[in-house]
Amino acid sequence: MLSKIKDSLKSITTKKLESDGTKYIMFGGKGGVGKTTMSAATGIYCAEQGLKTVIVSTDPAHSLRDAFEQEFGHEPTKVKGFDNLYVVEIDPQKAMEEYKEKLKAQMDENPMLAGMLEEQLEMAALSPGTDESAAFDVFLRYMDSSEFDVVIFDTAPTGHTLRFLGLPEIMDKYMAKMIKFKKQMSGLMKMMKKLMPFGSKDDDIDYDKALEELEKMKKKIEKAREILSNPEKTAFRLVVIPEEMSILESERAMKALEKYGIPIDAVIVNQVIPEDVECEFCKARRALQQKRLEMIKEKFGDKVIAHVPLLKTEAKGVDTLREIAKILYGEEEKE
Repeated sequence: MLSKIKDSLKSITTKKLESDGTKYIMFGGKGGVGKTTMSAATGIYCAEQGLKTVIVSTDPAHSLRDAFEQEFGHEPTKVKGFDNLYVVEIDPQKAMEEYKEKLKAQMDENPMLAGMLEEQLEMAALSPGTDESAAFDVFLRYMDSSEFDVVIFDTAPTGHTLRFLGLPEIMDKYMAKMIKFKKQMSGLMKMMKKLMPFGSKDDDIDYDKALEELEKMKKKIEKAREILSNPEKTAFRLVVIPEEMSILESERAMKALEKYGIPIDAVIVNQVIPEDVECEFCKARRALQQKRLEMIKEKFGDKVIAHVPLLKTEAKGVDTLREIAKILYGEEEKE
């Protein structure tokens, strides 16, 4: 089974045909199941295969800095000891500031639309889901870049992730309405010019330029949707622990992801108690876990299922993460 998930990972990261481009691996699941650990271990594995890799945390409560025992920020930071492994922890506040700067630039270029854009700024600051919306702008940046061979997304807990992944569809509809509005306004302004040819050219609003910018954004969103739903480009891996609540939440997530057309290629079961435990409490917990492992087979049987044992130590530090990578993907010679 371990070789099977290893082959699955290889199929999405190590086929280095030029036409393949960047690969995307996403880890999701309930809070506290080990998504960050699996993201970090997978990042180490990919980097040690000679692939330029970046791990992007979309979870506002970042944990990659704890896993690697190193501080990271909003821009790619190299992991100590690696030449080709980077980490980004998206700062929602900074992402929001960048988004506001874009809107302000539009307000300067289009004074007649300033009222509408100011309202949009206020709504953006107050509305729920702001973290996901702001982070999505950064997410699009990595989806639209060929800088890295592999981009690994360490996602927020399931509910946040599903809202985040649903943004392409929501934003696509919003952009379509905005483009329609811009076209209508552009036509109206051209008609007004014919009726009032004495108007000052300095007061003209470049609706064509604004429309062009919206079209560019729409194409980026469409590209992201296409990448997310392409099994040759993207893999989504659910991380679960052998407990009923985690399993049921992951099952619901799988069904939701299927609606978005996002392929799940593997389920990683974390914190499995080893067979050789001796204490009565550990044996009782293992017996319960065995029942839950059967439940996982029943619900995710058509996916690759890998087991990671409960560790004696905390899952942090490069050496420990490298050992987890070996458990998941097997040992390999560096390329």
